[in-house]
Amino acid sequence: MSKWLLRGLVFAALMVIVRLLQGALINLMESQALWISILLVAVFAIAAFVWGLADGRADARANPDPDRRGDLAMTWLLGGLFAGIVSGFVAWFISLFYENLYAQGLLNEVTTFAAFTALLMFVFAIAGVALGRGLVDRKAPPVQRRGEDGDRADTDVFAAVNAGNYPDEDHTTETERTETASEPATERSREQS
Repeated sequence: MSKWLLRGLVFAALMVIVRLLQGALINLMESQALWISILLVAVFAIAAFVWGLADGRADARANPDPDRRGDLAMTWLLGGLFAGIVSGFVAWFISLFYENLYAQGLLNEVTTFAAFTALLMFVFAIAGVALGRGLVDRKAPPVQRRGEDGDRADTDVFAAVNAGNYPDEDHTTETERTETASEPATERSREQS
């Protein structure tokens, strides 16, 4: 199972649970509907942040060189889109039989609500990834990148420039150049006369 699919399935299930809890709690305490919704969305966002933090730390430990790290942004984006579409469809399907679940039409659930879920999941997970990588990088020794030790100088574009050995370097002065340039003109004038 790919990384994004695992994250998508877990967070799709979590979002369906959040929506079921939201419907049940709002039916019990209608006056607290706003706070219930905010609290449950915050729980979802914190879960994405924590998993992203763990991903970032694991990736930074596995690849000390930042240029060699995995593309966790695409993993979390695909996982978020999958979670949004699947959870929207499942919530809509459950709402056909369980009227306490607040769901709109199928088109709204798999587009608008899916986009909200994907964005929420992506933003908080990537914030966690960035923090996790930063925490590992802060304590890690400096990374020696390839090419710094001179192993690959044959492919270094700037190695020739920095070497200072120019085979066709001209050491003549400016006056020598002008004298040389003016000699053919004087020879031509002598030949004409």
